[in-house]
Amino acid sequence: MSATTLRSARSRALAVLGGTAVAAGLCACAPQSPDTETIDHVLLSPTTDPSTAQTVTWRAAGAEEAFLEIEPQDGSGRTSRIQGRPTGGEEVDSVFAATVTGLEPDTDHRYRIGEGSGEDGDGDGDGDGDGDDEDAVSDWYTFTTAAEGAEPFKFLYFGDVQDDIADEAAPVIRAGLEAAPDARLAVHSGDLVDSADSESQWDAWFDAFGPLATGGMNHLASPGNHDYGSEGLSDYWAPQFPGAGNGPERPTGLARTVYHTDYQGVRFVVLDSNHRDAAPRSADRWLDTQRRWLEQVLADNPHQWSVVTFHHPLFPGNPGRDNEALRRAWLPVLEEYDVDLVLQGHDHSYSRGNLAEHRTREPEVQTGPVYVTAVTGPKMYEAEEDDWTGNGAEVRVQRTGAQTFQTVSVNGGTLVYQAATAEGETVDSFTIVKEEEDGKRVIDGS
Repeated sequence: MSATTLRSARSRALAVLGGTAVAAGLCACAPQSPDTETIDHVLLSPTTDPSTAQTVTWRAAGAEEAFLEIEPQDGSGRTSRIQGRPTGGEEVDSVFAATVTGLEPDTDHRYRIGEGSGEDGDGDGDGDGDGDDEDAVSDWYTFTTAAEGAEPFKFLYFGDVQDDIADEAAPVIRAGLEAAPDARLAVHSGDLVDSADSESQWDAWFDAFGPLATGGMNHLASPGNHDYGSEGLSDYWAPQFPGAGNGPERPTGLARTVYHTDYQGVRFVVLDSNHRDAAPRSADRWLDTQRRWLEQVLADNPHQWSVVTFHHPLFPGNPGRDNEALRRAWLPVLEEYDVDLVLQGHDHSYSRGNLAEHRTREPEVQTGPVYVTAVTGPKMYEAEEDDWTGNGAEVRVQRTGAQTFQTVSVNGGTLVYQAATAEGETVDSFTIVKEEEDGKRVIDGS
């Protein structure tokens, strides 16, 4: 079954089934095997170059060893087996990760996961030895490597999922998957769960997306304050979201949560805004280290587009909050390099705006970075414009009580963004157009 066929199957399952039945429909489409029922939490995590390399993480409860087997979907290349490296430890049972390199760009691949050493009997590691059937393996998952150049694609963006995941957040997530069954990436701006080390909440998060979504598209996730516990970053985070491994080396914690990846003409950058939770004694250094790294990553960006995500918004909508330290550290860099989208969470409402200096004579057009705050789960706060207008910015759309998913399409010099509810209501939309004569224009509506 090709990647396209699997994406179509996912779309049909989402379109036909609703509520609890959706999860059952997704599981019916997902790769399963009675011999590998202990394998779950399968997730694609981005590498620096997703056109030639891919990281896969998974949980294999109770397994001492596990492996990844991968091959081109059309059978044109050899099968590779990569031994999984344990990343979880006792607190999160047995979690493994494997990174495969040397993949062909823009190619459908299939992969499966097995418990055991992965040795194939003849000792050459190509999966064709007589011992091939000795290890229990899952059925096949599929994904498509990124193209080398700037090719059209879609990605999804989700704000805080956090609360009542199974009943209230999952329908919004599944509506997003239905709206963009061909999405290649999912961007998460933090607070994936409410209690950082709750196994049941992490199980609910993975169930909400379903195996086809977690195992078939890359997930770029920035931690929120609820993804940090009393003793630091969730024990579930690094094993499940290892990132690309190209962020700052020091402090040590940043290496787990800060990174960038390039995908078909877009540089995606993930930052960690949790200076209060992660670095209460050295918050300024924590933020300044990321600022200097961000400057370098944006200065070296060879692509036309840039997207940055982190949890705490630079312009809070929630009354009584302010993230002045973040704004002081990062806003000048985001503006200097004219980042296209800054995707945030935390405030449990919807806001979208820009610096007032980027207004034009056309009321519906501005020319600078777009700052968005969104929420996917049911936890809601009030929203006001004071922290925007008091810091030189303006709100173009603000909405309370709206659980949304965001679909973003990139095609050449045009980016189209839409925020919608599970019921199909459009909460916000805009188009960014980049032309040689007129430069960059952000146009309300789509």
